[in-house]
Amino acid sequence: MKRILQSIPTLLIVVTVTFVLTRMIPGNPARSVLGPQASPDAIAELEEEMGLNKSKAEQYVDYMFNVLKGDFGKSYVYNKPVTTLIAERIPNTLVITLTSLVIALIIGLAIGVFSALHQYSILDYVFMILALVGVSMPIFWLGMMLVMTFSVNLGWLPALGMGDLSNGLGDFISHMILPCFCLATIPTATFARITRSSMLEVINNDSIKSLRARGIKESVVIWKHALKNALPPIVTVLGLQLAQAFTGAILTESIFSWPGMGTMIVSAIDNRDYQLIQGTVLFIAVVFVVVNLLVDVVYMLINPRVSYESGKGGK
Repeated sequence: MKRILQSIPTLLIVVTVTFVLTRMIPGNPARSVLGPQASPDAIAELEEEMGLNKSKAEQYVDYMFNVLKGDFGKSYVYNKPVTTLIAERIPNTLVITLTSLVIALIIGLAIGVFSALHQYSILDYVFMILALVGVSMPIFWLGMMLVMTFSVNLGWLPALGMGDLSNGLGDFISHMILPCFCLATIPTATFARITRSSMLEVINNDSIKSLRARGIKESVVIWKHALKNALPPIVTVLGLQLAQAFTGAILTESIFSWPGMGTMIVSAIDNRDYQLIQGTVLFIAVVFVVVNLLVDVVYMLINPRVSYESGKGGK
């Protein structure tokens, strides 16, 4: 409850900053909706309908009251409630974000554990260099290189769109490969580096040495005991990567024309769709807050000492 209450000022700041920044975007939303040939009278009438004829302070107060009532407004361009548009697009975004994170977690954990067990080996150096490259790789550049290589030059995979399940599962999966690989690159590298560092600390502990001395099978020692003790920092990074995947999806979806939250946000900015911009940014901020809260809860479940020490410190 304390963490939830602490998140309220954060969300208030997000709403305020987003409101101010959207009003700084050059252009007129009414003209964007009606087109460049619209008459001044028609533009003025639509501005009044949108509430844009009011002062910025009045617009802000009206928007805050509507948000508190759960009303995120209506999109100027799509002519639909913002909540409806988010509900329509969020499943598509979750498909590639969750899939890419699962792939990144599996590959990253495997590489991290292997590198920790074979510290300073040639493969360890190779994996860590690749992880460094992966963390430093700009998503937009990687996405364009993937399209150029596997779609344009080789013709192996489709570059744009989401695919249709009516055409078979293979068509849907083939459209997912490039955006998921692009979105999974940075999390994979991050998981590999964090897992390696955490495992190196754990496998040198006396508790792990005692398990080995008792003749317990090495695979059981590593995957059941050592990895479990190395999980807390990995869980923290997992939460951060899950939240950041939504922001990474903005670029990824734009490059591959994936019909999710990312392409909707870009379209809203291009069309000066204030309500849609504000609603989607606020939604992503809420996702960040909820994910961080869940990470704290899971962290205490797998590492009860954190809860005990914080309670002891509070006394």
